[in-house]
Amino acid sequence: MEGSFRDRASAGLALAEGLAGYAWRPEVVVLGLVRGGMPVAAAVAARLGVALDVLVIRKLGVPWAPEVAFGALGPGGVAVRNDDVAARLEQPDIERVLAREEAELARREERYRAGRPPLTLRGKVAVLVDDGLATGATARAAVAVARALDAARVVLAVPVGSARALSALTPLVDELVCPVRPEPFGAVSQFYDDFHQVTDGEVAAALRSGDVHPPGTV
Repeated sequence: MEGSFRDRASAGLALAEGLAGYAWRPEVVVLGLVRGGMPVAAAVAARLGVALDVLVIRKLGVPWAPEVAFGALGPGGVAVRNDDVAARLEQPDIERVLAREEAELARREERYRAGRPPLTLRGKVAVLVDDGLATGATARAAVAVARALDAARVVLAVPVGSARALSALTPLVDELVCPVRPEPFGAVSQFYDDFHQVTDGEVAAALRSGDVHPPGTV
């Protein structure tokens, strides 16, 4: 299964095949999870002929175990909280993480949106796209934010994912599309020939390319 995809764009084209039912529908918006999900999402949106936008998610990680999230932040001041985890933290620790992640979310929103209107998902079919699903922590946060933004339907779409993460996320979404489900999983990077770190410039370029799609502008 190694090298299943040449790069993120080719993964997006493969992923779009499983999303064909959403093609040319004005209520559909494909949301790339930054940064790695954006090239995948751009290819999906182009193939389906639907709107493309960016979803900036910042996990609120426990200071001594960043992969364990006590919540997440999204655009428009949306915040979700895992009270079971947050209850184990001291308030000063929570405030420090919040301040850092709020600043980073604001920086990325300003950089990526560059004059685009604020993200709104009310009444939309939100197709959340990332380049792969390992632990599922970021995707879980993205789903929670999409729900908080009143999306009518939430679809999670990834080219490759671990069975454990897919199983955990399936009950949280209306549909989950993942064409490659290897076991054992390993790391997302092993399924790409080219898995370079996506830059801010690439995210901005992908969004500009998505502006040519006529239907369903967010």
